[in-house]
Amino acid sequence: MGEEARALDMEETSEENTTRRNHVVHDFMVDLYPLSSYYFGSRDALRVKDEIISDRVVRLKSNYAAHGLRTCVEAVLLVELFKHPHVLLLQYRNSIFKLPGGRLRPGESDIEGVQRKLASKLSVNENVVVPGLEVGECIGMWWRPNFETLMYPFLPPNVKHPKECTKLFLVRLPVHQQFVVPKNFKLLAVPLCQLHENEKTYGPIISQIPKLLSKFSFNMMEI
Repeated sequence: MGEEARALDMEETSEENTTRRNHVVHDFMVDLYPLSSYYFGSRDALRVKDEIISDRVVRLKSNYAAHGLRTCVEAVLLVELFKHPHVLLLQYRNSIFKLPGGRLRPGESDIEGVQRKLASKLSVNENVVVPGLEVGECIGMWWRPNFETLMYPFLPPNVKHPKECTKLFLVRLPVHQQFVVPKNFKLLAVPLCQLHENEKTYGPIISQIPKLLSKFSFNMMEI
């Protein structure tokens, strides 16, 4: 009886390990659908704060005094083009590139914030959550230790009261989706190879996305 019980336990453990490995593989496998399977439209322009650096610092100080740490969430959306992963970026004034996202409201969760910002930036109705978008794991975090322009992909141990935190979330797309972008923005599909360490063009966060995605495998879907 004892040997049979031990054999049964070993079989169950083996099955559990196999199931766990399958879940892990699934979690790190991302299905990418062709750019041509998505529809792109436009809507009224979105108001954008045009600030010089000194004005931004003043606003950050005011926000910190009122609410404490400022938390922002940004979405990484991937599509397939020419058998290569591309990231969807918002372009403003032909020179500024952004991920869809923005500041969290007080009491708002990260996922709720991502969903709200995706609706605000990429939907015809900014008050309705965009259906079909699966907000996944946080793949990176950047910190602003002080009221300055630099952000770091780590929190220095001597900093007890950081001023801002930006979190990047991988958002998985369905096979079809409608994106409606404000007229003063363009939605571009940029290949990972072009983003890689290209801080001069895309900034310190977006240029690191290829490294953040290095643990994932991409399944190029044909439809």
